[in-house]
Amino acid sequence: MKFSEQSFVPLLFSGDINCYSMARAFCEEYKVKSIAYGKYYTGPNCNSKIVDYRVNENIETEDEFLKVVNQVADENKDKKIIIVGCGDSYVWLISKLKHQFPSNVLSNYTDFEIIDRITQKHNFYEMCAKYELDFPKTFVYSREMGKDIPHGFQYPIILKASDSVMYWNYKFEGQRKIYKIKDEIQLFEVLDQIYGVGYTSKIIIQDMIPGDDTFMYVLTGYSDSNGKVKLMALGNVLMEEHTPKGLGNHSVVINDVNEELSNKVKLMLEDLGYVGFFNLDVKYDQRDNKFKFFEINVRQGRSNFYVTGAGYNLAKYLIDDLIYKKDLEYLVAKNEYLYTVIPLVLALIFVRNNLYRKKILQLIFRGKVNNPSFFIKDMGFIRSLRFIKTHLSHFRKMTMQ
Repeated sequence: MKFSEQSFVPLLFSGDINCYSMARAFCEEYKVKSIAYGKYYTGPNCNSKIVDYRVNENIETEDEFLKVVNQVADENKDKKIIIVGCGDSYVWLISKLKHQFPSNVLSNYTDFEIIDRITQKHNFYEMCAKYELDFPKTFVYSREMGKDIPHGFQYPIILKASDSVMYWNYKFEGQRKIYKIKDEIQLFEVLDQIYGVGYTSKIIIQDMIPGDDTFMYVLTGYSDSNGKVKLMALGNVLMEEHTPKGLGNHSVVINDVNEELSNKVKLMLEDLGYVGFFNLDVKYDQRDNKFKFFEINVRQGRSNFYVTGAGYNLAKYLIDDLIYKKDLEYLVAKNEYLYTVIPLVLALIFVRNNLYRKKILQLIFRGKVNNPSFFIKDMGFIRSLRFIKTHLSHFRKMTMQ
């Protein structure tokens, strides 16, 4: 693969599909190779021609993270280093440490105080109420409440940590991203588990919105260095992972449009002065015909290639802003595309709504489909074997659900 000489080097952090999707976006738009750091030698960045993947088990500590950024900046003194966090912990580190980076390192992240505030789910719901964004009926639980939990919802209910970063810092057996609680006994069991390992923040208890994965939506966008939103791209999630730690990760997405919803989120973010990529999880509630927001991620999501694949390259938005200083027009993405990280046959089997299955087939026949991990220019022998193994593993995962 031939690369072009550019005035910048992408420096990405994480080892997952989010990271590889961004590396692919940089490669497709600028023919540039990215440097990426992760904790383990596993995942889609391994054996890649488009990613110089480096393993550092201590990369999530402040001292080591800053050391690595300084090292890469020193290796490329004549270029700008474009730093991108592809996981929550890395976004936190960039936001905290950005004022200590060398002068040739460029990033576009909101100040840590704002990030810390809006990613606490209970704070996010307060913001939603202010800007007339709907969200599920919610009870915010603090540990000092003990067994006094008058949430008022019928079981089953939804339970999740308000502070996701803190939550994942405390590992325990049976840990889940989201819990579907069947009764009060299980509610107290899960609360005891979470608080018992060291978690100290609030817990979100919510009314469960009915409907399968096809009622889920994802809203991804970019706000420039002046705090002006330039891109909104809505996706209809047709399938999610249902493994304990992967619950909520998107497997199949088709692009959609809802300008009213997008403009409401735009108003909220611009009032905050938010900068950088963002990603919001939404579910359509058929009981009252409203779209209800679950959370905001202060980064592009794992499924971000549904945006790039549809023709709205996320790397280009970042480079046009930070390198070329362009004042871009605000755009609501309207191209339709099929994003998948699972075999297409599984999508056709497990998406049971005939209208969606028909749309999936139409997009396949039109060639409007992409799996970010399957980049033909990056498919060497070892990588191809890894891809086949990972791809086939979805058959086992889906039959276990």
